[in-house]
Amino acid sequence: MFRAVRQLLFTLPPERAHAIAFAGLDLAARLHLAGYIGDRVEDPREVMGITFRNAVGLAAGLDKDGEHIAGLAAAGFGFLELGTVTPRPQPGNPRPRLFRLPSHDALINRLGFNNQGVEHLIERVARADVDVPLGINIGKNRDTPLEAALDDYLHCLDAVYALADYVVVNLSSPNTPGLRSLQAARELTDLIRPLLARRDELAAASDRRVPVLVKIAPDLADDDLSATVDALMECGIDGITATNTTLARDAVAGHRHANEAGGLSGRPLTERATAVVQRVREQAGPQLPIIAVGGIMSAADAVEKMQAGANLIQLYTGFIYHGPPLIAESARAIRASGR
Repeated sequence: MFRAVRQLLFTLPPERAHAIAFAGLDLAARLHLAGYIGDRVEDPREVMGITFRNAVGLAAGLDKDGEHIAGLAAAGFGFLELGTVTPRPQPGNPRPRLFRLPSHDALINRLGFNNQGVEHLIERVARADVDVPLGINIGKNRDTPLEAALDDYLHCLDAVYALADYVVVNLSSPNTPGLRSLQAARELTDLIRPLLARRDELAAASDRRVPVLVKIAPDLADDDLSATVDALMECGIDGITATNTTLARDAVAGHRHANEAGGLSGRPLTERATAVVQRVREQAGPQLPIIAVGGIMSAADAVEKMQAGANLIQLYTGFIYHGPPLIAESARAIRASGR
């Protein structure tokens, strides 16, 4: 049935199709028809002191404003990551800014952190009534100078702290000018140490410690990746999300959308994202939590990410192409693999 629905939705512009699909999920959740949307596989696992219903989560970017929490939870995810959210609302980049490449099981997006601002998000999360952990992914506004980026991240951390089960610092979107430069070891340390210090202050005041992770890009050269992981470990980061979208286009060369600006996701990212997860695990050792995202288009891809060293995985493009069935298939495969 999902294949038929997808065929219809794919005749529409991508952002319009997403809005209609989310409206359907929301309606089904309100009518208590979760069984008709997806099948949540129960495979509890403890990571970062949080109990996740299963290892398969929603990646940041699909529900930036927390507008579809109930519907997405009903689809079977073991956890949801909302955002990326910024201190102030911003429209993102001009449309069109999202492109399908079906022959490559891929998307290119240059959405640009389009969101209604952190205050709107926390209002939505405060009203949410779901039984899965909620992560919140935070970023900086496009017009905030890089030298003032820390202020934006501190603002968002303060705002979401009481409601988030974990927080992810997004430094790797290719669609905010200059953002990826903050992944360099020195800049990274200057940003993450104060954020973790603020987290510790908030934890002491609330008697509730919220893990903080950093999301990294797949395009870092090996030496740069090693330096980034070292810097994060030295700062005392609680985990790493690997990876964001890629700027590489070799795998889609010749496609009519290949030269569109933005981040490429889906099947062309699978191999590189898995390699980054494996390198991070080898360097960080067995204890650091890793959330793997990037090119998970099948249950086999999900298991491969876990075998590479991930503790949890997230879906984005795979969910758009394959819908709720991919969530349950991946969760069952991970459970059967013993990972």
